[in-house]
Amino acid sequence: MSKQALDPIPQGNLNLHERQIPRYIAVEGSIGAGKTSLAKRLAESFGYHTLLEGAETNPFLERFYHNRRQSALAAQLFFLFQRAQQLGDLRQNDLFEELRIADFLIEKDRLFASVNLDDEEMKLYDTVYQQLTIDAPTPDLVIYLQAPADILMQRIQQRGIEAEQQIKYDYLEQLNEAYSQFFHYYDEAPLLIVNATQIDLLNNEQQYLQFVDYLLNIRTGRHYFNTTFFPEPKI
Repeated sequence: MSKQALDPIPQGNLNLHERQIPRYIAVEGSIGAGKTSLAKRLAESFGYHTLLEGAETNPFLERFYHNRRQSALAAQLFFLFQRAQQLGDLRQNDLFEELRIADFLIEKDRLFASVNLDDEEMKLYDTVYQQLTIDAPTPDLVIYLQAPADILMQRIQQRGIEAEQQIKYDYLEQLNEAYSQFFHYYDEAPLLIVNATQIDLLNNEQQYLQFVDYLLNIRTGRHYFNTTFFPEPKI
């Protein structure tokens, strides 16, 4: 389900006016993977609207990072209601009239819940989740940014968000494992898995243009974008 974007911004030698761009793209990845920054850059390139999760508006998040066990359920339910509302508004406004790039999948909410909640809390969460996500729209392309926990930790420390400085290495490893399991079986939409360890899609123009060119050729299936796309220069 793809259509040419309205008034896209040409970049480098890519003529986006003549390319078929997915109407609804979701960028996913663990904390620190760079999903929001990439979503914003793609939105600027394609002339799309963004749909961002707004973690900073969650009043329970800072408490959660200080004490995961105590505040996990409240933080998860806030995110669930927030994301369900965003996607509900998106459908009401007619997904097929608005061209969007999101920095989350609704399924990611349950992925985080499975890491953060105990069995009884998970039962309650699932009861609410099943009621709220029945009619969630499916993206035309999902981009999964993949990076090891040590790289994620470095990026979290570098961007300096105060509440995030409480995040532990083992928590990032748990999230990475949950993401790996989830995307191993994911087949709801075309999937592009990106090795985000050495690829810099925000500051390296050549890599970004090659990435955009690659994703515009995806129609179905599972695909990978990694450092093999950038061979070492010959001496």
